Amino acid sequence: MTTAIVIGVTVLLAFYLVTIYNKLIALLNQYKNGFAQIEVQLKRRYDLIPNLVETAKAYLKHESETLEAVVQARNSAMEHLKKAQANPENPTAMAALNQAENGLSSAMGGFNLVMEDYPELKANETMMKLHEELTTTENRIAFARQAYNDFAMTYNIYRQSFPNVVVANNTGHSNDVTLLEFSDSQKIQEAVKVSF
Repeated sequence: MTTAIVIGVTVLLAFYLVTIYNKLIALLNQYKNGFAQIEVQLKRRYDLIPNLVETAKAYLKHESETLEAVVQARNSAMEHLKKAQANPENPTAMAALNQAENGLSSAMGGFNLVMEDYPELKANETMMKLHEELTTTENRIAFARQAYNDFAMTYNIYRQSFPNVVVANNTGHSNDVTLLEFSDSQKIQEAVKVSF
């Protein structure tokens, strides 16, 4: 009788541990898929930027520094995306991608400021279409990042919970997933100021 109880408890414990492991794998794949969605949108943005710069060159002959900064920031972001894509679990690669993306956002902000000084550029039909497409892509990136961060947070919480952490640490899931930060996260958290 006691042998049957020991076997029953062992089978239940094994089943419970396998269930935890399978849930870790499911959550891991979910956040990797979330990262893949960000990757698609980032690549789309990277493909749009050279067209935008090329269209602006004719108008911004005296603003070559701004255009070069955008191109360099884009190339840096592309390089860091490739590294993060190869290993999304690597916190260093994800932090470098965050930093490169923030640099690209800053360079694009400078480009947009310069563009304001050239009404004929803003009125260019090709530039308007490219700018609209880029804005749409930026919105898609924001939604994809939010979904990724939700998946990553779910994975991290599940991985850190007891007894899941014991199973996770012994089955290759010993690290948390790095969240992707937004370059304007501080602005998002500030209260809206309304004046009358």
